Amino acid sequence: METYTALRQFADSWGLLAMALFFAGVILFTLRPGSKSHANEAAQIPLKED
Repeated sequence: METYTALRQFADSWGLLAMALFFAGVILFTLRPGSKSHANEAAQIPLKED
């Protein structure tokens, strides 16, 4: 049962921090300058004819 307790404490502290940093990184990656043209290009892929 000690393993469960250790993993639970890790998830409550460092796991939460890692998820918060990942979330902030995804938001910053999405809102970075110049990403709008890439997003628009990716959005048009299903509509292109080969």
